[in-house]
Amino acid sequence: MSTHVPDGQEPFDVEDPALTRFDLVREGARRDGVEIVHYKPRFPVPGTKVERRIERSIALMLVLCGLFALAFVVAYIWWPWEYKTGANINKWYTPVLGFTLGMSLVLLAVAIITWGKKLLPEEISVQERHEGASTPDEAALTAATIGNMGDELGIQRRPLLKAAVLLPGLGLGAAAVAPLVGGLIRSPHEPDAIFFETGFNPKFNHGQPVRLVREDGTPIRPEEVSVGGQMTVFPGIPGGATNKWADSPTLLIHLRPEDAAITLENAKPVNEGAQWGNFVAYSKICTHAGCPASLYEQQTNRLLCPCHQSQFNITDNARPIFGPASRSLPQLPIGRDAEGYFIATSDYRVAVGPAFWERP
Repeated sequence: MSTHVPDGQEPFDVEDPALTRFDLVREGARRDGVEIVHYKPRFPVPGTKVERRIERSIALMLVLCGLFALAFVVAYIWWPWEYKTGANINKWYTPVLGFTLGMSLVLLAVAIITWGKKLLPEEISVQERHEGASTPDEAALTAATIGNMGDELGIQRRPLLKAAVLLPGLGLGAAAVAPLVGGLIRSPHEPDAIFFETGFNPKFNHGQPVRLVREDGTPIRPEEVSVGGQMTVFPGIPGGATNKWADSPTLLIHLRPEDAAITLENAKPVNEGAQWGNFVAYSKICTHAGCPASLYEQQTNRLLCPCHQSQFNITDNARPIFGPASRSLPQLPIGRDAEGYFIATSDYRVAVGPAFWERP
């Protein structure tokens, strides 16, 4: 093979049958300014009992890695994840996800480390940087070096490991797309999806509108909230103020008449009809990180989240005007029942909290 010979280097025929793969690797490295000063295979004689034992150990870790990853996928998509009192199986949903994915990644890491420490050859190389593009023969030598990587890693002569690496790839690949697969199985936009349900959904009150109540469960009349005042309210259902309905705390605000008129005029289509008189109700769950946005400044009609200082304009659909939050606080449609108490005329029309998209 005729090749260009750089100044100061001897001709080198990459097609010489007398050359071993390591000869090509060494020459390719040398042409690239890398001098292999030490090279020692872990097992000069392939196929010893120790080598086979290490190979089986690595293969076992890779197989277990893949199985744990597949178990994560199965649990993520099909495990009954809703928490229900007395249903102990549901309490293990999050721990099972953490354990299976964690074990998969740990086993993969240990397998890679063991592979590198026990099977890969010892090598010390010294590299000098050079300028300019590589010559054609250097490119050919680089290709030979890349082709030799399978031998260096021991994949070519270790079919057990070659087969074992497929399972982690399959399992972890499936784990990566599990959220998408889960979404295809059940759309998060279904009317009864948990993302769109809070304790104000009438279905949790025998189909009747849910009252707005204090933490002690007592209902609220409009005259009990002073002008410019606000009150944290909860759904008037059993356990409505407990962690079971942690997504339901709502801020009921009594606006000044002029501010109420501005709010009504600014109402977006999704919030039309949600205001009752001079009263509005917004979710307390900040759309940035889920903190309680409860610091109300009545002079400027701003609601502040104390965690990361996001601010929301109450008279403009609780639109974020400062801080990291990028989505308005959802507005709860409210009204008054025959006895004069506040009720939610429906559940929230968009999903509450952070990290989700609005219902179209």
